[in-house]
Amino acid sequence: MPQPPPELNADKGDRRPARGAFLLPNAFTTAALMAGFYAIVAAINEQTVAACVAILIAGLLDGLDGRIARLTNTQSDFGVQYDSMSDMVSFGIAPAVLVFTWALGDLGHPDTVAAKLGWLGAFFYAACAALRLARFNTQAGVAEKAYFQGLASPAAAGTILSSVWFSISRDIDPATVAWPLLVVTILLGTLMVSRVRYFSFKAWPASDRVPFAWIFLLLVVIVLLAIDLPAVLFTIGIVYTLSGPVMTVRGRYQQRHRRRREKRDGGS
Repeated sequence: MPQPPPELNADKGDRRPARGAFLLPNAFTTAALMAGFYAIVAAINEQTVAACVAILIAGLLDGLDGRIARLTNTQSDFGVQYDSMSDMVSFGIAPAVLVFTWALGDLGHPDTVAAKLGWLGAFFYAACAALRLARFNTQAGVAEKAYFQGLASPAAAGTILSSVWFSISRDIDPATVAWPLLVVTILLGTLMVSRVRYFSFKAWPASDRVPFAWIFLLLVVIVLLAIDLPAVLFTIGIVYTLSGPVMTVRGRYQQRHRRRREKRDGGS
């Protein structure tokens, strides 16, 4: 997208980002899109682990493009829309194709109800990812920064790829986990379009120092990832996916308990 040339801001005395600066975040978005597309190709060619790794790389790149845009002051409406298109491929279509080609496509003989449930479950996930991304775009700049409304599509994709990768690392037959994966795929799609809140990890003040405990925890996670990457990713995916419903139930319980206490105090 053409960008205006750098010019002096008379009020602030600074310059707008150079035209080439707008290319940097979009280059990361393009790389993420390429990784997502490769994941689809790899999944179709039954290179399942390669597809899992490609989606993981797409997730890492997706986490960088927005931050780079903010750091370089090159955020734009074009970048937001382009990022969503990339996310749809990498975290909507690619995970759906991955789980279908590895497990859901073998739920039953062709033309049976079970076989139809396989591709319909994968489609349901992809459609929910599209709805999730569309809702996110319409709420950009309005939604609460500290939390996501619904499970983010990269997190949902991460749970699918880690489930498949973990099963492969343990030599689990796809037919054994096909039905559980169908349920997980549908639940992930439902959580994406739900109003369940998830911590976004975006609200940490840039000026605050990171506590030593967090640095130590990060070191432990890195060591565990080096020891057993599929198992750690699977654990992180499950824990984060469940964190939203758990926080929701806990919040409603606390709210109900607070109302009862207020009524009791008001009546006394």
